[in-house]
Amino acid sequence: MENKDVIALLKSTPIFAKTSERSLESMIKSAVIRTVSSGDKVVQEGQGGVGFYLILDGKAEVIKDGEKLAELETGNFFGELSVIDGGQPRTADVVAVTETKCWIMSQWAMKSVIENHPEVALSMLEELARRLRATDAARVNTE
Repeated sequence: MENKDVIALLKSTPIFAKTSERSLESMIKSAVIRTVSSGDKVVQEGQGGVGFYLILDGKAEVIKDGEKLAELETGNFFGELSVIDGGQPRTADVVAVTETKCWIMSQWAMKSVIENHPEVALSMLEELARRLRATDAARVNTE
């Protein structure tokens, strides 16, 4: 995937929608791309989180205690908690359903982005609140 395609995908996420293209170009330099085979864990619950993940291509599921919490696909992201809380253990597994290509930015690089672009932090908080509300609503509906 070319840098311009990654930038377009980043701009389409709520976290980076307000970030300038120039800033996104500099962010790309500090990220890596990793492909995970179908059925393999992208991240594992309980392991220290050291980065932010954006799915460039493929599908994955968020699994906790054997229960599927969410489906992720191209343009979805996860790992924002590890950026905020300093790499505390992951709260769930993320398992590739198909071969999945992820754009990964380390916690340290992401913190630098947040320092230089506070709008990213605000967008991250908004997304975390949305996810928490969705989780709470799902729990209420199952009780």
